[in-house]
Amino acid sequence: MSEKTNEKRLPELGEDYLLDRGNIEAYQRDGHIFLKGVASEAVINVYEPMISDLVKELNYHDKPVSERDTYGKAFIQISNVWRQSEQLQAFILGRRFAKIAADLMGVSGVRIYHDQALFKEPGGGHTPWHQDQIYWPLDTKNTITMWMPLVPISAEVGTMTFASGTHALGYVSKQEISDESHKTLGQFIEARSIPQANYGAMAAGDATFHAGWTMHAAPGNPTDHMRKVITVIYFADGTRAAEPESKAQASDLTHWLPGCQPGDLAASPLNPLLYERDC
Repeated sequence: MSEKTNEKRLPELGEDYLLDRGNIEAYQRDGHIFLKGVASEAVINVYEPMISDLVKELNYHDKPVSERDTYGKAFIQISNVWRQSEQLQAFILGRRFAKIAADLMGVSGVRIYHDQALFKEPGGGHTPWHQDQIYWPLDTKNTITMWMPLVPISAEVGTMTFASGTHALGYVSKQEISDESHKTLGQFIEARSIPQANYGAMAAGDATFHAGWTMHAAPGNPTDHMRKVITVIYFADGTRAAEPESKAQASDLTHWLPGCQPGDLAASPLNPLLYERDC
């Protein structure tokens, strides 16, 4: 698809999503926010089939859901779908989404860390309580994830539940996403009476944004419909790669920041600048 055709079919991907001061203050206070209509129905109708076909092609699971471990039951996970075609780049790397991320964090520019298609299968298990940023060798607190359903999802299927304000705590537990993280962080949240928020049913193209340190979880999928979600992780431009503190972070440094060493600017070919505020 040519750039001219792209613009004709998907004009709003280049248009700004209007946030008000209340949106920004709520995100910075709570570490999460829900926004309606971040992508239009027309945009979703173009890209959902493309992403779904890719997930079907690249799905690595060879066992039924019931025979997998907790992480495997949670979802089919395919990363960096933007690398598959120029059409997908137009969506995943969209300025519209990146500007929201920059505005919510209050930074002048953002780069992509990576994207993930997260498809929770019928009968799929819960997503345990966790903090995303324990995986990321990034020397900044200015990280954020956009979580966007590509199909309508009901409250029964389950959107994410966030522990409000936990982004301000930073690193809490070294545990990667697992039964252990679910227990440990769940007990932490309950013991401190940390308020929890769930935004309920979401339309395709709605989105939540949450900070890298915000604790969050999601229930399983008791329906017979696939819960199709695309996520994009952003970080502030100017961030430097951090010294890995775990095998998971060392792996991420290799895979998502190729060629970067600790102390280098986190700006590999896999981390293009997606939005920069005009001075």
